[in-house]
Amino acid sequence: MSATGEGMWPDAAEWTGKIYSGGWRQSEGGARPVNEPATGERLAEVGVAAPADVARAGALAARAQRAWAEVPAQERAEVLLRAARALRDNSGAIREWIVRESGGVPAKGDYEIAAGLSQLAQAAGLASLPGGEILSPPTGRASYAWRVPLGVVGVINPWNAPLLFAMRALAPALALGNAVLLKPDPHTPVSGGVVVARLFEDAGLPEGLLHVLPGGPGTGEAVVADPHVAMVSFTGSTEAGRAVARAAGAGLKRVALELGGKNSIVVLEDADVDAAAAAGAMSSFGYQGQACVAAGRHLVHVDLMESYTEALIGHAKALRVGDPREDGVALGPVISERQAARIERIVDESVAAGARVLAGGRRDGLFYPPTVLDHVERTMPAFTEEIFGPVAPVVPFRTDTEAVEIANDTEYGLTAAVHSRSVPRGTAVAEQLRTGMVHLNDVSAKDAANAPFGGMGASGNGSRIGGTANLEQFTQWRWMTVNEAV
Repeated sequence: MSATGEGMWPDAAEWTGKIYSGGWRQSEGGARPVNEPATGERLAEVGVAAPADVARAGALAARAQRAWAEVPAQERAEVLLRAARALRDNSGAIREWIVRESGGVPAKGDYEIAAGLSQLAQAAGLASLPGGEILSPPTGRASYAWRVPLGVVGVINPWNAPLLFAMRALAPALALGNAVLLKPDPHTPVSGGVVVARLFEDAGLPEGLLHVLPGGPGTGEAVVADPHVAMVSFTGSTEAGRAVARAAGAGLKRVALELGGKNSIVVLEDADVDAAAAAGAMSSFGYQGQACVAAGRHLVHVDLMESYTEALIGHAKALRVGDPREDGVALGPVISERQAARIERIVDESVAAGARVLAGGRRDGLFYPPTVLDHVERTMPAFTEEIFGPVAPVVPFRTDTEAVEIANDTEYGLTAAVHSRSVPRGTAVAEQLRTGMVHLNDVSAKDAANAPFGGMGASGNGSRIGGTANLEQFTQWRWMTVNEAV
């Protein structure tokens, strides 16, 4: 890849400095560079959507959506399947964009591509599901209820899994007859925006149904406020999610919020220590810990503390940190100086309060090594805050009841993992955790296109995306009765 993305799919000559809205066009908001976190190199330049661009996109999307809703569901599904074919055909170039824009290793890019393909296939399958119900009517009447599209859906996307999270929302939204305004994060506007637009161009999606509008908070605010937008699907921090909810509430819009997490891996005293530590390392250190489903706490029975911590340290020290394009690198850079400074603050403040660093703990620019902490108290930032970095705080417990109480000591409620050789015992603990998802003898960081993904508490507003849950998110019911006596 050149410094300006030339010579790679998608062709930079087509989209450099532009937004995608009724085709590729110059924006009212100018342009901004896209830089590689590992090297600081300039990768590309994308257009920035101003509020006027969003208003134009909203109006175009609303007009296009009315015709799209009348297209047979199977034809809409075929567009998604053609987008999946384009994704497979261009997977090498897309992986390169994900690696260089987001700082993930190639395996992370492969995961996003595979997961994106699953999301497209799952969304296409919505076409075969029943679209309504025949209800028991009053005497002499017929009664029907069926699902209709919401209209225009605004999708505000994060940087940590830009392709996957874009597909997770826009694929079912389009499949169910909606149009989409997609605002990718400023850190990943190509892999989370430009690439998506080109895939659906290749798939033959009718013009006006998908608008890709890169930009910062002002662009996102315009998407949420646009009168044509009936629903906002937001993935990001809890703080930003609350702001989106407040703004959308003024327009009585549906909001799906997938927010942060302070997730626990609970290791009971009958667990397989080696398997639990491997799962713990993957959950805390994978993609530099930059995932809402990452493990932010390792709750370990006191009898296993020494062996588990020793195994976790071994995993941490074996993981090489560096440029993700280099062979053997397991962890790339964190996304920005702001994020690196946040991780550093949380670790340093916790150490000052008495926590102990067993591995890692010192960064080199944006490169933060896998870090293991013990002597972590429940008042320390490492325990209370979502770190979003490769840090594993280890906390002991003595009973299953205490483990549940510690795990539930958070405003978040996204995911968790429980490790035990006894499935009934592990299940009993898992069922007491206030989380939207829980995994037994596995990692905390799991995702599946056919699963209802989402959290409780400060991790979201109870919305779920995935599988048949998409029907509830991206459609609304219409009820009709017919007086057959007339």
